[in-house]
Amino acid sequence: MTGDLLIGIDAGTSVIKAVAFDLSGRQIGMASRPNGWRRLAGGGAEQDMARTWTDTVAVLADLGRRVDGLAARTLGLGVTGQGDGTWLIDAEGRPLHDGWLWLDARAAADAAAIAASDGIDLIYRTTGTGVNVCQMRAQLPWLRRHAPDLIARAATAFHCKDWLYFNLTGTRATDPTEGVLAFGDYRTRAYSNEVLAALGQQDLRHLLPPIVDGATLTHPLSAPAAAAVGLPAGLPVALGYIDMACTALGAGLQSAATDAGLTILGSTGAHLRLARDHTEVRLNAARTGYMLPLPGRALAQLQTNMAATLNLDWVLGLAVQVLQSAGVDRSRGDLLARLDDQILGADPGAAMFHPYISESGERGPFNDPFARASLTGLSLQTGWADILRAVCDGLVMATRDCHAMLGPMPGEVRLSGGAARSGALRHLLASGLGVPVRIVAQDEAGAAGAAMIAALALGVYPDTASMSKLWVDPLLQPPTLPDTGLTGVYDRMFDTYRTTRGALAPVWSAQAGWRAGPAGKAGSA
Repeated sequence: MTGDLLIGIDAGTSVIKAVAFDLSGRQIGMASRPNGWRRLAGGGAEQDMARTWTDTVAVLADLGRRVDGLAARTLGLGVTGQGDGTWLIDAEGRPLHDGWLWLDARAAADAAAIAASDGIDLIYRTTGTGVNVCQMRAQLPWLRRHAPDLIARAATAFHCKDWLYFNLTGTRATDPTEGVLAFGDYRTRAYSNEVLAALGQQDLRHLLPPIVDGATLTHPLSAPAAAAVGLPAGLPVALGYIDMACTALGAGLQSAATDAGLTILGSTGAHLRLARDHTEVRLNAARTGYMLPLPGRALAQLQTNMAATLNLDWVLGLAVQVLQSAGVDRSRGDLLARLDDQILGADPGAAMFHPYISESGERGPFNDPFARASLTGLSLQTGWADILRAVCDGLVMATRDCHAMLGPMPGEVRLSGGAARSGALRHLLASGLGVPVRIVAQDEAGAAGAAMIAALALGVYPDTASMSKLWVDPLLQPPTLPDTGLTGVYDRMFDTYRTTRGALAPVWSAQAGWRAGPAGKAGSA
């Protein structure tokens, strides 16, 4: 094989990206385009499967126009994408419906039933992953009950990246993370018949595609896909792991010389710790979190918030609406430019915000499909800057809540995601966690991780540690250190944050019943 470039595809919920890297991890070019999705009544959230593939074709073709000689220079391609959800195809490979996203909340009752079942202890101990509404193992029973015709016609149940891999190679497969976290055993990295039996889903086993480790095996780019994307037929394509795992690779979690954790603050929030093999795994009594196999024997334990920067989008969007009502035209970007100064100028504690703004509830470090965001402790003295500070402090508290569930606080926390660019937020996070935080200056860590998996499969590097020395270590930025005075404030705030969270749980449930109305409306597939 010849070539000096690797391509990583990262298909997010709202944006699809294709990024070219040289073999030392330097980004050479990038193309992207929006990838829309829609809300449905009853908590549905779906994405057009055909459009997702069409957009992937478009970004790869665009990348070819941006990078000279891309087709001839590319050694291999890796693909990752948004996790969870359910994307059904028939025996001919045609989509049966729009893809169900991780944002879909319709299967809340099914997730709750699994969590309350006699088999939940076996399910959690074997998969290492708590049950929540966004997972395929909750969504398939909902579909079996509400849309039996779809289940009857379905041949394969994919996730987003699996669907793209199928279009690229013609191979029906999923990766070790997505396959295991819902239906498998994290020790064997294979499907578990015991888990399927405990879930009561043995009859759906035929829908689950084979588990393929993209770090050791590739499939060739098919001739039709090659013609569509402008790359050579036969090009090795690696099925990357779930986006969070690829981002962890791109941020160097698996190769960290120090005791480092990782926090990703994008639309969602993800907080990870490394287990070098299954003997280092820490399960928790609340049965929450995700278990993500990584290349080799390592695993990443993950606690993930349904919403991170979505909370900032919401509060800044409110401000835009207020200004528009007064005839003032400002964008979220205009307000975001002044956010650092405003939040550092406000005192912590004027209000408390729990950042559960997603309509899909919360999944880490607790699981409650009815959880909703709240502002408490307001008074006549609470101003706009106080509310902005409370939202940011809420993100800090949610991050600490998740890391606390993973075990002792790591020696440092590496940061990725859009919110990591905020110096003020880095200052708050370091102080709230009580440890240094450090940016990995890799804007496309997910795509980088997908390309790294392809590099492992192709033998470009023998392991992730040797690759990370070139791909990650040069991108580590100087640490932001905790403000010890602010750390003390956050220590006191954290106890109140968790107490308030516990007190709100019955309120969330009552409000969910009120929203559903007497008929308990359900969305359609």
